[in-house]
Parts: sequence; C-alpha cells; structure tokens
Amino acid sequence: MPLGKDYAAQSCSLARTLELVGERWTLLIVRDAFYGVRRYNDFLVHLALPRAVLSARLRTLTENGVLETVRYQASPPRDEYQLTAKGRQLWPAVHALAVWGEQHHGSEKGSRRDFLHAGCGTRLDQAGRCPACETGVPPEDVEMRPGPGADPAPADAVSRALLRPRMLLEPLPQPLNA
Repeated sequence: MPLGKDYAAQSCSLARTLELVGERWTLLIVRDAFYGVRRYNDFLVHLALPRAVLSARLRTLTENGVLETVRYQASPPRDEYQLTAKGRQLWPAVHALAVWGEQHHGSEKGSRRDFLHAGCGTRLDQAGRCPACETGVPPEDVEMRPGPGADPAPADAVSRALLRPRMLLEPLPQPLNA
C-alpha cells in the first residue's frame, strides 16, 4: 500500500512541516544551501539526484518561502537559490540531525564536519549553542570546518570546496573546478 503524500487528517504542526521538508532530498537541499550551495548544477552534482526531483523540490521550497531565487546573470537568465529568513530558521533542526547522525552513523575517525561559533572558535554543542558564550548561535555566525572523519579526496567539486573552512551561508566560489 503506497504512503499518502500529506497528513491532512492530522492537526499537527510537525505533520505540516514534514509535508514541506520531510522528504530526504528536500532536507539535503536545505543542508547544502546552508553550506553555500546556490546554483542548480551544484545541487545536482553534489546530491546526484534526478533533475526532475531537484526541480520539483526547489520549486516547492521556493513557493513555500524557504528559498528564494536571485538572478546572477541576465543573458541567458540564470538564478541561484538562497535561504530566506524562514529557511534559516531550519538551522537548529538541520544541525541536530547532523549531530545525531554523527553519533549513530558517523565515521570511526570522528566527525565529518565541525561547526564552531565564529565569534569565539568554540565547537557548538548538540543543541547548536556555544558552551563558552552560553548562547544560541545563528547560522550566519557558524564556521564549518572539515572534521577528522571527512573524506580527504571527494569525487565532486562541491565536496572538494567544502574541505576548506567556511562560514555557513557563504556562497561557494564560482566557477567550481570540476
């Protein structure tokens, strides 16, 4: 029996949220947007998903105000995708899932990515807070660094670009070297 596509019978905010971001490709697109991926082809290369799926997920995220399109080239017209304020509010959930994944499905060498409070250099705790400053850290104040479990020689250009320390939301350098 196929699963339903929505949770219309449930009066639940979590159910409504899962209708928008509960599909695995959607969360990976949001994760990549935090990592600085903005261009269609970069999402496509990094996630290795079918074009039709990527287009549909980007359209849904844009229509629901999680992402917005910003024109970066007039002729031919080309847009990139950026997280909106609404989309940036998903950071605590994305971070919590990444931390949980490292704890239960991580590399034996250690974390694949480390997230630090850029203001003081302290690694964020499981809740995405800075233990040294005793404060929540918004994504624009988070530095991402490769951890000891990171693949030192990834196959795709996006993953290679993510091997350098960088601020979340900072766009990837363009063009990426393939």
